[in-house]
Amino acid sequence: MSRLIDEIGAFLDDGGFEHSFQSRHGFDVICVRTLDGRHTRVILPLEISAGSVGEAIQDSQEAEEAVRMISSLEGYPVIIPEDRWHLQRKMMQERILAHLELFSQAYARNCETRRIDKAEAKAFLAENHSYGYAACRYCYGLFLKRHTGHIAEEIRSIGNARDDREETRSSNIGRLIAVATFSNARKWIKDGKEIRSYEWTRYASLPDMRVSGGMGKLLKAFIEEVQPDDIMSYADLEWSEGNVYKTLGFKTEMPKDPVIFEIDSSDWQRKALKRFPIGATPQDDISGNTTGRLFFRNFGSRKFRLKLTDYR
Repeated sequence: MSRLIDEIGAFLDDGGFEHSFQSRHGFDVICVRTLDGRHTRVILPLEISAGSVGEAIQDSQEAEEAVRMISSLEGYPVIIPEDRWHLQRKMMQERILAHLELFSQAYARNCETRRIDKAEAKAFLAENHSYGYAACRYCYGLFLKRHTGHIAEEIRSIGNARDDREETRSSNIGRLIAVATFSNARKWIKDGKEIRSYEWTRYASLPDMRVSGGMGKLLKAFIEEVQPDDIMSYADLEWSEGNVYKTLGFKTEMPKDPVIFEIDSSDWQRKALKRFPIGATPQDDISGNTTGRLFFRNFGSRKFRLKLTDYR
């Protein structure tokens, strides 16, 4: 097994979670019992070792097939790419805990939505979104006003640190717990009417808090203020299948192709490769002189669109 899976296993050991190392479709995975003991989650660590673009494509294709097979039998796995683990370890650990039912619960009805400036949005997304901040025009924040309802667990020990959920609940009041950002309008004329289309560029909530209705409330605030004709967005398939968009009324469109990243293992920063030959295969050695560099191809994205004006 790789050092990545060992480190994730050690984190689960510290939290007292029952887990086992198993194999799924050529990949080492971790099967973990949820906090209530009623469910098992599959964690899929993705070690990054490709020394060329071709190797990265092959690794990605094999991983995609494993994800499809796991999803069909055991639900969508928690995917942990190695660079994310090293670069954003705290966020990834909290994400794992949330999937294991250790999280604080917040409800959108107990929150207020406000416009925030780009600096505040940027700081929040840098800490809580896998790709950080992206250029945008409109920024909205969800602020917690009060707590009601279920908290997964009030008090739990994680390693040597005592996690006091009641104290955490009080300290979260008034806190920014989720952010959504939207682009400026892209306009075109259809049947004599100007159509204004916007991209929902980012959404993130605190990784250790489940915000029920948060995406919907922020989306509603944007629609009420801006009155868009059309909103499109992408679900990153490293994180989820994007089913939440369907619950918000979005329709699925064509997927977005995977992106090849060059990764410096000294700091685990991703750099997207802008120039990549169409139709390249795993056998193509097109990376050039890349000594000391690694490559990773993500799973692409699923495109969703919400039409608020009837047009073709």
